[in-house]
Amino acid sequence: MIYFVEDDVNIRKLVCYALSKEGYEVKEFSDGSDLKKALEGNIPELVILDIMLPGEDGLEILKGMRNEERYKDIPVIMVTAKDSEYDIVMGLDSGADDYIPKPFGMTEFIARTRAVLRRYEKTKSERDYRIGSLHVDPGKHIVTVAGQEITLSYKEYTLLLALLKAEGKVVNRDTLLTDIWGEFYDESRTLDVHIRKLRVKLGEAGRLIHTIKNVGYRLGGSVYE
Repeated sequence: MIYFVEDDVNIRKLVCYALSKEGYEVKEFSDGSDLKKALEGNIPELVILDIMLPGEDGLEILKGMRNEERYKDIPVIMVTAKDSEYDIVMGLDSGADDYIPKPFGMTEFIARTRAVLRRYEKTKSERDYRIGSLHVDPGKHIVTVAGQEITLSYKEYTLLLALLKAEGKVVNRDTLLTDIWGEFYDESRTLDVHIRKLRVKLGEAGRLIHTIKNVGYRLGGSVYE
């Protein structure tokens, strides 16, 4: 998922259309307040952020993201009509992963988006996952909820990680059963039992796991929704 923040509706629609044609799922926003609400629910793979926005500008939004533990590792591309060396340095020093000045060619825009996403994919398996009060550190194999460490079985941990890696998308039952148990369990309640146990062990964060009837499960949203 890519989040694109741009107040110019024509540019926003054009970029979203181009990204969608390349197979990317995109959500568009006209200002930072809508972006912040969306970030509370799911973590995108990339944020493309215009600097000149109504209200809080893109640089301030970026600085805020880099100061928040949950959002600090999200890759960000800055887009703006400003192209002076000072503005470029300000954006990069604030934590931007790339900087594209307007006007831009769509071919270059897509290529640079791909490049940032490729770098992100290389590190995604090593990064921490944070959503709501849930924190998973794959490197240390540690799961905490509201700072309290949770003990999970190997299958429960693998299941949780599979849902986290889906970045808020639905993972169907067959995929989970095949990837985690190594074969398809026809009519088996194995997956449902493990999901139920996982929800119980995660406590308040267990509400992040949503059942999609007759399809599978997804992990996302707020524990307070």
